[in-house]
Amino acid sequence: MKKILLFLFINMFLFTSAQSNIDVLHYKFNIEVNDDNDTIRGLAVIKVKFLNRDNTFKFDLVYLKENGKGMKVENVTGSNVRLIESGDRTVRIFLSKTFETGDTATFTISYSGIPSDGLIISKTKYGRRGFFADNWPNRGHNWMPCHDDPADKASVEFIVTAPEHYQVVSNGVQVEETSLGNGKKLTHWKEDTPISTKVMVIGVADFAVNLAGIVNGCIPVYSWVYPENKDNGFYDYSLAKDILPFFIDHVGPYGFKKLANVQSKTIFGGMENANTIFYSESSVSGTRRSEGTIAHEIAHQWFGNMATEKNFGHLWLSEGFATYFTILYFENKYGTDTAVNMLKEDREQVIAYSKLSTTPVVDTAEKDYMQLLNTNSYQKGGWVLHMLRRELGDSVFWKSIRKYYATYAGSIAGTEDLQKVFEEVSGKNLEQFFHQWLFTPGQPELDVRWKYDKAKKELSVTVTQKQKETFKFPLTILINFPAGAINEEQLIVDKQTKTFSFSFSQKPTSIITDPATSMLFYGSIGEIKAE
Repeated sequence: MKKILLFLFINMFLFTSAQSNIDVLHYKFNIEVNDDNDTIRGLAVIKVKFLNRDNTFKFDLVYLKENGKGMKVENVTGSNVRLIESGDRTVRIFLSKTFETGDTATFTISYSGIPSDGLIISKTKYGRRGFFADNWPNRGHNWMPCHDDPADKASVEFIVTAPEHYQVVSNGVQVEETSLGNGKKLTHWKEDTPISTKVMVIGVADFAVNLAGIVNGCIPVYSWVYPENKDNGFYDYSLAKDILPFFIDHVGPYGFKKLANVQSKTIFGGMENANTIFYSESSVSGTRRSEGTIAHEIAHQWFGNMATEKNFGHLWLSEGFATYFTILYFENKYGTDTAVNMLKEDREQVIAYSKLSTTPVVDTAEKDYMQLLNTNSYQKGGWVLHMLRRELGDSVFWKSIRKYYATYAGSIAGTEDLQKVFEEVSGKNLEQFFHQWLFTPGQPELDVRWKYDKAKKELSVTVTQKQKETFKFPLTILINFPAGAINEEQLIVDKQTKTFSFSFSQKPTSIITDPATSMLFYGSIGEIKAE
């Protein structure tokens, strides 16, 4: 997702999903909304598989609070239900039978209440009422009983009953839309590909809908925008049909049956809900200024939705990938100079952030997941991929990316899994690379000094690492000589201080570090004047 968000809710994300002894296989949510109040009624049919022998388990669900918000469980039925116990954020179900490892069972939970978060019920900027799910990172359990953990992926159906004037959009394909004859309409969407709760979604509002195009002859790309700005919205969002092929061609098959781009009330600039991307209300301008956001969210359909980080500590596998693949898309469309400028801007942000934070990219200690929407996860994660590409070469990089996606699409992965893939494809040991860039805070701070000895006709270049931990990396320098001659050298920096010597018949006029924008570092360079 893009990081433009409202921080009003920041303290609400300290919840960690209940340690689960179940694997959810399928959700079917029957949701009813109305125009009279903000109360929703829900009926959740959930199929689970037991991961070990047990006679009790939990779902995540925020219970009714004193302020009147939260969900009240009215009934639980299903396989051998004996007792239910509602806690502050969980519903524990006790069973009269002990289920064995691998057993499956289906449970039905009826509930109602006013969502405290996760389902945004408010007016659009044009004053029309709407209902917009906004589950990331683990806000789904504010309005739907679930195992609210990115590692537990399940197929899902949403059957929404709403006033007839609304259109309803959701994950997957629409399998039914029926007028109920009482001023209400039932809309049924079904997603067969297992996805995390963080990217399950419904949108209920007055929409104008347009088919922007069909990609590869089988993937319809839709725009769902507010009627008041439909011309601008259709124009802006139609970019998606041109962006989607880049990822199919370079990464692998698209994992879903449609792509919808939806103007919404999400608190983020963009939210990568599976095949049903939500964008902020302000994303529509008629100028296509949101091309980067659209590319970022489409990248997530591969990285984050299909190949999913195993926990939020490895969020860079989602956000870092989407950040860098947006740059790769821009490089492919607009050229190298555009990509380099984006990388330089991101590098500046990483350096500035590192002076304020001492956390690594992979941060499993942070439990306030909103705090992980930071420069480490986005820009530094993207830079790690860029350095992998530069160090290993384009051929190995793309082979590794395609193998990683083919291996983990439909599943979950950790940073160690990505490392293993890159090592297998490249034949290199990348332990040092992954440790220093992803599990170590900061980046190199370099002091580069050079001196030319006229008598020896020798150039010496000394590189000093000023940060605490010594990194190992290749540093390219460009040596400029009189009359325009240029020499490029690659330095393997692997010590706190290291001097490199070169034989040249004349003194350089200047030396430039990292001319191709291939390394994440900052520092200074200068000549040591002869005494």
